[in-house]
Amino acid sequence: MTEHQHQFDGNVGQKPWITVLLAVLAVCLQSTAFATDPLPSWNDGSAKTSIIDFVECAKSDGCEKYIAPEDRIAVFDNDGTLWSEQPAYFQLFFAFDRIREMADDHPEWQSEQPFKAVLDGNLEEVARSGKEGLLKIVAATHAGMTTEEFATIVHEWIETAKHPTKKVLYTELVYQPMLEVLDYLRANGFKTYIVSGGGIEFMRVFAERVYGVPPEQVIGSSIVTEFQLREGKPVILRKAKLDFIDDKDGKPVAINKFIGRRPVAAFGNSDGDLQMLQWTATRTGPSLCVLVHHTDGTREWAYDIDSHIGRLDKALTAAQENDWSVVDMKSDWKVIYPD
Repeated sequence: MTEHQHQFDGNVGQKPWITVLLAVLAVCLQSTAFATDPLPSWNDGSAKTSIIDFVECAKSDGCEKYIAPEDRIAVFDNDGTLWSEQPAYFQLFFAFDRIREMADDHPEWQSEQPFKAVLDGNLEEVARSGKEGLLKIVAATHAGMTTEEFATIVHEWIETAKHPTKKVLYTELVYQPMLEVLDYLRANGFKTYIVSGGGIEFMRVFAERVYGVPPEQVIGSSIVTEFQLREGKPVILRKAKLDFIDDKDGKPVAINKFIGRRPVAAFGNSDGDLQMLQWTATRTGPSLCVLVHHTDGTREWAYDIDSHIGRLDKALTAAQENDWSVVDMKSDWKVIYPD
């Protein structure tokens, strides 16, 4: 074998090592990028920049938009802001599943609306039943049990039930970019709250595990509860009567009642969040208001003004008039859901 052949063979033998070294270098560079980018699932753009600029200044003493730690309150809507909400609110699917589970004990539901519509899978007929019909569904599926019993039912459902079209667990339909925002805020001294029209005790079952938000920082709609003694044991019984609807103008009222501080940051996606955003935007001092606009009909759903679920009309106009940040889901998010 000639000297030239030895040199050639040696180069061939080194190529795998070069490949490995390049691969390791690429991983290191990627890790560094993720360490320096607090929102890696976001594309560069005005929405991402507005969030990062706000947080970085809020935490920096001496910055003109510095916010004292005790005032760093951030509030988030849930449906359509932290997880998907189409073709119906996920808690409504929970109620529908409960109706189907309970149907054998209620033969009258085969002909009684809105239960018949639920059993037939007729969402349009359920919608036509209006508020009265929905209240019947809530009364049948959410009341008549203790808070512990209800939490157990929700836990079992959230661990097993799958979305009718996506065919995955509902907790897999959370937004990865918003999980990063939650983590980023908390890492910089913000306290994060959920302020949603969804049921408070429904969300409390999974909010800490899925979002990192503890039960005491979840605010939502509620039904009347009552303290009772059952065989000498104290329980909280859920009654078939609405207590509070945490939606629209109810949101700032609930924030004032349960948090006691006006938020400095608010995230929503619909007209139901408008008053919460207005309440945040008009505080004395810096604020951040963000609207998630559902524009991605391929990876998620595209909807706004014409949607019965998560309708976005007046809030979008207010965002444009007041220079709030609007997240274009299709262009601003690299991914929608966690891998």
